Amino acid sequence: MPDRQRGRATNSVAARHAQSLPMRKRSAHRWLSGKLAASVGRCEGSGNRRYGADVATRLPTILATSGGFAESARLDWEVGPLTRFAVELAGVIGRAPRVCFLGTASGDDRRLITTFYDNAWREGWVGSHISLLSMPNIADLREHLLAQDVVWVWGGSVAGLLAMWRLHGLDGVFLEVWQSGVVLTGVSAGSICWHVGGTTDSFGPDLRAVTNGLALLPWSNGVHYDSEPVRRPLFQSLIAAGTLPMGYATDDGAGLLYRGTDLVEALTERVDAGAYLVRANPGGGVTEEPLDVRRLR
Repeated sequence: MPDRQRGRATNSVAARHAQSLPMRKRSAHRWLSGKLAASVGRCEGSGNRRYGADVATRLPTILATSGGFAESARLDWEVGPLTRFAVELAGVIGRAPRVCFLGTASGDDRRLITTFYDNAWREGWVGSHISLLSMPNIADLREHLLAQDVVWVWGGSVAGLLAMWRLHGLDGVFLEVWQSGVVLTGVSAGSICWHVGGTTDSFGPDLRAVTNGLALLPWSNGVHYDSEPVRRPLFQSLIAAGTLPMGYATDDGAGLLYRGTDLVEALTERVDAGAYLVRANPGGGVTEEPLDVRRLR
């Protein structure tokens, strides 16, 4: 789909969806429209889409993925090209990037957090983490998150993640963090959470819809599109039925880069991994369109 055609389709659906958002989120989308209008010229002038620090600190940025980590010979896992790209997007110069890790969806698993710190040391980041169980490990969550360059959210139960975040007021905090230009990234549950919703196994082995995402992005999100056979048909049927709005899906190893609420690029760290636009047809059913993807090394 040509970029200009995709932009028209995306913006029209965004406008309709914005009317259904709570007033706070509608205000955020109005704020963002003005923000993007002032910045879009700089974005379009960057042919390879690798933005400099001035743009990175001005535009809300989300890299939503079904990847970002890889097998490791020494650790449980190691940082993958998608997450490195998220850190690059922050445009940090002259100091180590500040990266905060959230394992909320995995119950703040201590081994997971320890492996993050091992990786942060290897990557040269200033790592930190937020745990909410059994109590928050940081007194002022808002202040800490606003001081980061990148926030990386791990996978697990997206329903549990959203419940815990709302309980601690992080839904409003993340709206502010996103608006401030901190790069938000994550895998699986850490991808769906930024959208309106998607498909999840949070409730049991039979996949179901989750529809109460933070909706920073007014689209739905399909993850693990190629590795779990039920994901694709369920995502399509939920969009066809109107349970979820038009959305974007990723195979394992693929990611979606949003500037503001616009998808500007699909990326992959794995050969043959794809990304897709899925939208309802007026007469029923859906249309699924493969997106151009750029391979990260």
